[in-house]
Amino acid sequence: MLYAIISQDVADSLSKRQSARPAHIERLEQLKQTGQLVLAGPHPAIDALDSGSAGFTGSLVVAEFVSLETAQQWADEDPYIAAGVYESVVVKPFKKVLP
Repeated sequence: MLYAIISQDVADSLSKRQSARPAHIERLEQLKQTGQLVLAGPHPAIDALDSGSAGFTGSLVVAEFVSLETAQQWADEDPYIAAGVYESVVVKPFKKVLP
């Protein structure tokens, strides 16, 4: 089943994000390689593709996992959590309708 992992950043998270990004991306690449990843990306803090020094307000990952517990465990092990990037993370089932 698909799950949405919706994360909210702490204030001024950009430097923390930058330091933990390689490990964060590596985990997403692993999901991609196994065919589990549907989409992933950050929420820019401003209405622009390049948010520059404004940074980001959070992230969204939609991926396939065998259960909600497995998705939650994967989310809990994100390097961004260890680095203090995320203020909160919500994991919930996701039903893809379109396209």
